[in-house]
Amino acid sequence: MKTIVIIHPGRGDEQLTVKLLGQAITMRRIGCAGDLDQARELILAHDGQVDAIGLEGMPGRLRLGNASRAYPPGQRLLTAAHHTPTVDGSGARAMLERWAVTLVEKAQPGIFSQKRVLMVPGLNHEGLSHALDRRVGAVRYADPVLYFGVPALPGIGSRITLDSLAGPTLDRLRELSFAQLAHPTVTNGGRRAAAQFRWADVLAGDVDLIRRWAPRDLKHKLVVTTAVTKEDRADLRDRGVSLVVALFDALLEGADPRHSSAAAIEAALVALRPSPDAPLREDTYLDLLAELNWTPSVYPLQASEAGINRFAFVIHPLNVKFIHQHKLFRWTRYLPDSLVEAVAAYFPPLYLGKIKGGVSPTTDQRIEGHLISLGATPRQMMRHHERFTYRQLNIAARMSERLGARLMGLGAFTSVVGDAGITVAHEAEIAITSGNSLTVAATLEAAKQAVIKMGATDLAHGRAMIIGATGSIGSVCARLLAQAIHDVVLVSIEPEKLIALKRAIEAETPGSRVVIATHTEDMVEQCDLIVTATSAFGQRIIDISRCKPGAVICDVARPPDISPAEAALRPDVLVIESGEVLIPGVTDIGYDIGLPRGTAYACLAETALLAMDGRFEDYTLGRNISIERVKEIYRLFKKHNFQLAGLRSFEVYVTEEDFAQRRALAARLHADPALFKRTQAEAHEKLQRLPKAAKGVQESVWHQASTQVREWTIQGAMALGSQISRRLPQPNRDEEVRR
Repeated sequence: MKTIVIIHPGRGDEQLTVKLLGQAITMRRIGCAGDLDQARELILAHDGQVDAIGLEGMPGRLRLGNASRAYPPGQRLLTAAHHTPTVDGSGARAMLERWAVTLVEKAQPGIFSQKRVLMVPGLNHEGLSHALDRRVGAVRYADPVLYFGVPALPGIGSRITLDSLAGPTLDRLRELSFAQLAHPTVTNGGRRAAAQFRWADVLAGDVDLIRRWAPRDLKHKLVVTTAVTKEDRADLRDRGVSLVVALFDALLEGADPRHSSAAAIEAALVALRPSPDAPLREDTYLDLLAELNWTPSVYPLQASEAGINRFAFVIHPLNVKFIHQHKLFRWTRYLPDSLVEAVAAYFPPLYLGKIKGGVSPTTDQRIEGHLISLGATPRQMMRHHERFTYRQLNIAARMSERLGARLMGLGAFTSVVGDAGITVAHEAEIAITSGNSLTVAATLEAAKQAVIKMGATDLAHGRAMIIGATGSIGSVCARLLAQAIHDVVLVSIEPEKLIALKRAIEAETPGSRVVIATHTEDMVEQCDLIVTATSAFGQRIIDISRCKPGAVICDVARPPDISPAEAALRPDVLVIESGEVLIPGVTDIGYDIGLPRGTAYACLAETALLAMDGRFEDYTLGRNISIERVKEIYRLFKKHNFQLAGLRSFEVYVTEEDFAQRRALAARLHADPALFKRTQAEAHEKLQRLPKAAKGVQESVWHQASTQVREWTIQGAMALGSQISRRLPQPNRDEEVRR
């Protein structure tokens, strides 16, 4: 059996048997009480008597970032033995740290994404710092404040300053003793480090230093270290740490976690070399470790946060009134709306709130969502180049990853801009969905319920119209409605796409009747169901005065295509919003998104549903929504017991009494053609007096605002937006928790 001796700065003498690569090793651990001469005597006493000697906590070189310096006390110890290889763990530590981070990330995808990392310390953890630096949003180093009490000034401790200060820092560290390196005692270090600990999402390094120097409140933070004891985990749990990752404590079987140091592991690897002449370097160890089946230990500390699948959802103000309503921007109501709307588009994404309580009654999988808002209204997104919105969404994606989300949904117009999510998904590390598959499914289900409640008995012999039929939602609605109703009218301003869509529907649904047009005109009078899903502004989408008695209009667009004033002209016609959804377990969305408490838009619900089912993948992207995806998401909808919310018309639930009144009025108009003609004429006359509008924007206002905005310089708007954005809260987890 191989034998190794580990000399450490503490006290005591113990012997145990450990296993590595399936081979038993006798490991003796001897403390030198921090005495350099005693450590040297122990080395000489075991020279030639054991297979390897490991120096734990007594390095031969000091490394920080990309810089290194020889450490004289450690060098003298490493060269003391003449026969037995003596190592300090540095030959294997960096490699093992890099490998361990990779394994952790494979086991828990996204665990480090866009996080802020504080190295405590970065000294002799270059492998860990480099591995994290490639995966996270930012890395800082607590070394200056821990060892020298350097105040946490802006930029101090960042990667940039580390590259320039690492050499001088190491020159000063070479003057410290082993004990001072392991346990810095600088005055005011803890107080000055507190701000850096609050800044960080991840604390990485030595657990002893983290516990000693970190403030008591470490809520929602992640700790990454080499090994932890039960005492360490209990203390970190009490301080609110969410998760502890122990990189090495599972490597040496039979050893206490604290005994699985880099020095002990390297000494074991030296002893297990196939040839005693094999060089003591990383390549030799790598060949040995290739046979190792190893996973670092991950300890969830807070039961309330364990096993939760997280997602994020991006919304934006539908109009300038939403900006006025936010508590941070109430003062904007005293400024011209056109100015507020233009400048708000340049605001950075803003964290709004948390969606809590979601749980599948089928699988018990819990979910948690984060709402993030852009500042641009749909009108502003249409005026800017699509790249403008892409940049904002990329920032929102990084925010989402930092909050632990593995999937981000695009709400309202963010799913319409450009290529409908494809570019965003390509550029973001996080999975993306537009939510439009469930939007289609929920819309059609809501429309079906509404048509039945309005008195239809045989949907298969009715007629449906889809306005905006060549859009991403409109086209798949048209295809599915053709399968159910067989008689559809497709309306769009893109005639060449209409022709292609007509051919596609007739090919996949033989026997269907498909009429295409660029205007609604007389065909409105023949339709039982009208679905409007346009991105138009300042237009009249439909002449509601010409609708069939008792017709149902399902307005999918957000903001809506049809105004309450238009709908009021024909009280027999029911205008409903697209299907809205109840997520099981969720009673509060975390922010007022313009829906009743606990009710979600279908696109948001799709994001939550995918998270609940563990489907962290790009799902609904682009304008060609797959019918198979719509059917699949509806199956998941049923599997996890999501429910369609009550039908609403202009933010008011439609009651059974209201349905009865509309049915009765429609029946009278059907029975009396003359009365119907008079009703149509009166409604048409009143409609002409209403300004043309869509998305709540009048035609004249649309053109006037467009001209006014063009007169402003983009630089001026950006400058004002920058000034205001500096006052916005930083999107970090601690701020989110306080809200």
